[in-house]
Amino acid sequence: MAAELLKGFDSKRPLDGPWQKKLGEELSQNLQGALPVIPLTGFSALTSAYSNDCDGDYTFAQLVFALGQKPDVLLCISTSGNSKNVLHAAKVAKAKGMRVVALTGETGGELLGKVDLCICVPSQVVWEVQEMHLPVYHTLCLMLEDALFGQS
Repeated sequence: MAAELLKGFDSKRPLDGPWQKKLGEELSQNLQGALPVIPLTGFSALTSAYSNDCDGDYTFAQLVFALGQKPDVLLCISTSGNSKNVLHAAKVAKAKGMRVVALTGETGGELLGKVDLCICVPSQVVWEVQEMHLPVYHTLCLMLEDALFGQS
């Protein structure tokens, strides 16, 4: 999902005039409008260090504490809605004044009552939930791209 937001998904998201002037023709033609997305799963060094030195269930929470700010939104993805590492991250995000959206299975699990918006797909079977998440997050990406870049 991060890739769909860090570059064009359904549109090219060309850079506007001021960026073209600042970056020049080659760079501005090869870069695209983007959202500042930070996938918490992408910090392998911290994941390893935190698991070795601390409790790995708190790695995402540590990242949200270090990187999250009030205007940010945390997207939590958990098939059951009960993943401890995701729940800890959601709690930190709420404490920092961030908005929290969850994408879960049918019941929403513990996340349901701890987030601003919980999108629950109609299954409790892990692989079915994962398959149903794909069109949901693609739809969210299309909606964000249209709202923020107006070209999809």
